[in-house]
Amino acid sequence: MRHACAMTLTDPVEQLRSVGLRVTRPRQAVIGVVRDHPHATAPEVFAAVREALPSVSQQAVYDCLGALSEAGLLRRIDIGGGVSRYESRVGDNHHHLVCTSCGTIVDIDCATGEAPCLSPDHDHGFDIAHADVVYRGLCPACRAARE
Repeated sequence: MRHACAMTLTDPVEQLRSVGLRVTRPRQAVIGVVRDHPHATAPEVFAAVREALPSVSQQAVYDCLGALSEAGLLRRIDIGGGVSRYESRVGDNHHHLVCTSCGTIVDIDCATGEAPCLSPDHDHGFDIAHADVVYRGLCPACRAARE
């Protein structure tokens, strides 16, 4: 699938067209929900899309998440806990801060700027495209509550 400059487009219709995907109401809704609720889980995306499109099925939303991620319009992230999350910030090399108390997730730019920002001691012949970094600690509110 083509990964056009869709990450710089803000209109869901333009984004879908830029990567050759058919424009559908569920796809547009999923893009909007993920843009408005970064780091949402698939069930959270489904619940929000269902408010706008009451007849949409869970499978349709999950299929949209898969297709949009594969096309590069969304990024599927795994920060642990056994659940994937989705964000619309794609095409850059950023990482995440996660509060170990309340679960707040914050984007953080990579210090090196280029992927991969970490190099393993032995790549075993792999052509490494990126490295995921998750910083864990207490957010300011949780830290203040503990003090």
